[in-house]
Amino acid sequence: MLISNAYAQAAGAADPSGGLMGLLPLLLMFAVLYFVMIRPQMKRAKEHKGMVEALAKGDEVIFAGVIGRITSVGDTYCEVEVAENVNLKIQKLAVANVLPKGTIKSI
Repeated sequence: MLISNAYAQAAGAADPSGGLMGLLPLLLMFAVLYFVMIRPQMKRAKEHKGMVEALAKGDEVIFAGVIGRITSVGDTYCEVEVAENVNLKIQKLAVANVLPKGTIKSI
């Protein structure tokens, strides 16, 4: 007596553009994510790969905070002289940057 009956109502007509408009924000988020995060990271990786492939004997490089001069280059490893008669064998991918010639002498 105090509680009224609840009757189901007829379903409304479906919006024909509802599916596409519902996906639009999701697609927009993926597009922004691609241009803000993924594309710049791929560009940096491509530049680093080109730098690693161009390493040659005599280049001055920095890796893990250590500066040295490349004495020999192999397929995946290179030897770096960090001091007189002190050579380290490192992976080529560990090289962070190639320094301008004469950097070691100026330090």
